[in-house]
Amino acid sequence: MNMGVVPPSPRKVAAVPLDRIAQKCLAFLQEVLGNFHPRDFSFRLWDGSVWDAEPGKPSRFTMVLRNPGALRTMFWSPSELALGEAYLHDDIDIEGNLESAFLLADQLLHFRPGLSERLRSARFLLTVPSPGLHRGTRPADKLRGPVHSMRRDRQAVTYHYDVSNAFYSLWLDKRMVYSCAYFTSPDDDLDTAQEKKLDYLCRKLRLQRGDRMLDIGCGWGGLVLHAAKNYGVEAHGITLSGPQADLANERIRQMGLSANCKVEVRDYREMDAPESYDKLVSVGMFEHVGEPRLLEYFQVAFRLLRPGGTFLNHGIASHSGISAIPGPSFSDYYIFPDGELLPLGTTLHAAEASGFEVRDVECLREHYVLTLRKWLERLESRREEACRTTESRTYRLWRLYLAGATHKFRTGRNSVYQALLSKPSRGNSGLPLTREDWYAPGTPLSAPK
Repeated sequence: MNMGVVPPSPRKVAAVPLDRIAQKCLAFLQEVLGNFHPRDFSFRLWDGSVWDAEPGKPSRFTMVLRNPGALRTMFWSPSELALGEAYLHDDIDIEGNLESAFLLADQLLHFRPGLSERLRSARFLLTVPSPGLHRGTRPADKLRGPVHSMRRDRQAVTYHYDVSNAFYSLWLDKRMVYSCAYFTSPDDDLDTAQEKKLDYLCRKLRLQRGDRMLDIGCGWGGLVLHAAKNYGVEAHGITLSGPQADLANERIRQMGLSANCKVEVRDYREMDAPESYDKLVSVGMFEHVGEPRLLEYFQVAFRLLRPGGTFLNHGIASHSGISAIPGPSFSDYYIFPDGELLPLGTTLHAAEASGFEVRDVECLREHYVLTLRKWLERLESRREEACRTTESRTYRLWRLYLAGATHKFRTGRNSVYQALLSKPSRGNSGLPLTREDWYAPGTPLSAPK
């Protein structure tokens, strides 16, 4: 609710006992949110005052306001960034189902009361002490160099992925696959669903023994290990994270696959080996490329791929038909600095402009909802270990991110797609007529002559 006026400094606010402020704040909440339905959430204020969920509705979560300023953050000029920072710095806490709280956050971000209501709310909020200002440098502010340059991309990736291997291992699957899993049933456990995803990728690529495969943005090496072990390919992975590469190569050595599997710290733009790979794959890296580099990304892939080869690009996309959330994004500042989510059509247009033929596109949005929920459950169940491994702030940061991402995928604001691209040889794609072999593992179908 942008009141259109600048809040006064804290010293101009009349001194009011906190218990009286709490009573006034509780009355304000009841007036503004009293008609919210279903109101299956509770509020608890800094003095212990409680506003329970509506009768007959079990409370899915409790929003805890640690100080009066939290109310102003919520209603004065709310943004995803402001609300996220209030949670990160514990001005606001969420007890219970954090994903459910994002329904309320959406209401706050789109709240547009009438003029008389805005004026009445403004008069009240001006009497509430200002929230504490957390003016520490945000991660995105520390990046240096042109956006999406190799130097700056390395900084952004280092920030996100180098938190610690131990932290990620607490809530990812045993292979540490940090991308959407593939479920044949919601009851699949995470390890099973991620193994199915790795195998599904290999079948979509129709890997054959002796193929050379490049994984762009290979993370901790889960896919290159699976492809080398189970499909007999020569698997090469690249990442910008040193700790990821170190752990991946250690696992390669432990599995005795060093002869035909390796991971390097390298940017995709540094790859200079024309037509040296039979298959290319990129899973969960594409979001870091950026629209200005989109054509270059696909041109590099096209150049690296041999004629008749295929490239499977798996990435998150925004929904062009849904309006953006007002205000700056919390994720842009704290989770994926410089990350860009693009509409699917923009991606496919760039792929075709680079020479690729689009052979198949599959949406896995519901799979990512299931994946994110399992990640969040695992993280929350190991809260104490996570805080010991890093710090409580990091735990809160990733808890908020995973819950918010779940909400965005569940509501369709974000989606995830696998696009299978072909580099035809004189018009011949070399691909079979049907997808039958994707769903019935075995000898791939013969391509038409």
